[in-house]
Amino acid sequence: MGIHGSRMALAALSALAATAVFTAPADATVFDQGISVQPYGHITEDGKVTLFGTYHCTSPSPMGAKLQIAAAVVQDGTRIGFGGGEADCDGEEHAWEATGSLRFTPGVHAGPARAEVQLNEVHFSGLLPRSVDTVAQDTQEIELIESR
Repeated sequence: MGIHGSRMALAALSALAATAVFTAPADATVFDQGISVQPYGHITEDGKVTLFGTYHCTSPSPMGAKLQIAAAVVQDGTRIGFGGGEADCDGEEHAWEATGSLRFTPGVHAGPARAEVQLNEVHFSGLLPRSVDTVAQDTQEIELIESR
């Protein structure tokens, strides 16, 4: 292959690379999503834990997906997960709050803990979830505060 052939091969590879970089599947997610958790949570005498934070998102993929908030508290080897509801994806920042019951996880108490929150894109097949993709997440050490 001469110099001319090398340039043609380079041009062809460049065109393929550009196509690979700039094309995306029709159902690709728009990646302007974010979620955060406050550095504290509340724990009540009647056995509930509540986390707070903010999120922002744009519309999920056009294939009928929904964006939902998932939260978890991890403390002393115990993990409790709970939902925070469906996200309102209008590009604006929104507050979220998620409450979980400690009925089956009585080991969670006031004090230091780790909070994990996710903004999940749930794709459905009919009425059943087909797949779940995490599009934003935040994990941080928090303080669980007793509230009445």
